[in-house]
Amino acid sequence: MKTWQNILLSPTRTLRDALEVINEQASQVVLIVDESKHLLGVVTDGDIRRALLKNFGLEVAVSEVMNTSPITMQKGTPKEQLIEVMHRKSILSIPIVDDGKVVGLEMLKSFLSKPYFDNPVFLMAGGFGTRLRPLTDNCPKPMLEIGNKPILETVLLSFVKAGFRNFYISTHYMPALILNHFGDGRKWGVNITYIHEDKPLGTGGALGLLSRTISQDLPLILMNGDVLTKVDFARLLEFHNGNKADATMCVREYEYQIPYGVISGQGNRITEMVEKPIQRFFVNAGIYVLSPNVVNSVPQDTNIDMPTILERQISQEKDVLMFPIHEYWLDIGRMDDFNRAQADIRSLGMN
Repeated sequence: MKTWQNILLSPTRTLRDALEVINEQASQVVLIVDESKHLLGVVTDGDIRRALLKNFGLEVAVSEVMNTSPITMQKGTPKEQLIEVMHRKSILSIPIVDDGKVVGLEMLKSFLSKPYFDNPVFLMAGGFGTRLRPLTDNCPKPMLEIGNKPILETVLLSFVKAGFRNFYISTHYMPALILNHFGDGRKWGVNITYIHEDKPLGTGGALGLLSRTISQDLPLILMNGDVLTKVDFARLLEFHNGNKADATMCVREYEYQIPYGVISGQGNRITEMVEKPIQRFFVNAGIYVLSPNVVNSVPQDTNIDMPTILERQISQEKDVLMFPIHEYWLDIGRMDDFNRAQADIRSLGMN
């Protein structure tokens, strides 16, 4: 990795700092070093997601969550040996050291050709976008332009870049504008099939319209067509498959600061006072991975939302997991979200 110097952090830097570096460098890892560049540990994309699940705040020092015994290789190790170790240990990168000091980082993706995924991707684009009127009076929300292209095209391209090529798009409101723009997908070297809703079926009902001829072996990724994100879809799919999940929901951490001092007590005796505490929650990010058994469980021609589908799976004791995303994410639901997206799109390199 030619820019490995850009992913070095001191142990006192925060998880937020690590996130910024990982997202800017697309490295999936940061290396924690002392002043002499001796390797102290590593923090991976997965370490950060696990820290979020444990309710660590983003201001915690990276030294609190880093792996202090990472796999390393010596300078001059042959390429074939590096690839073999990464495959055998199921890791994506290896720090290269010389006498304990970091002198490089080798990444598996730099050795291998771009992967391709046959998993179907289902993009939901049938909504009315009423909160964005009058912009949506004559245009479906996913076709509103952010930068120089429709939102839905930016979403599609993010999957194409990750190696996905089989797409389904659900339509309802002004479908002709979507069909005329995307066609069969050959412009982008992909396959696009349209699933039209004669009546609104909620965020999950269109799954019931999918032909049972779609792959019965591969999980499906479902995503709202009005979400901008830089989430690593390949990593998401790897997480779902690796955990043998029935369904995986992407979640975002949401912070809410109570604007008052919170008082706890026993009877009329005060036992604790906390000034303006911060509450942290995970919220639905509108991105899902669904195994075929879940897709096939959705009844045809039924209005149903994705949370209800997942609640039914949970009630049947199926494995429904959550995948915390720390990458950029924006649900373009309101006018201020739309305006923010216009400002964000160029700096994110998604335009």
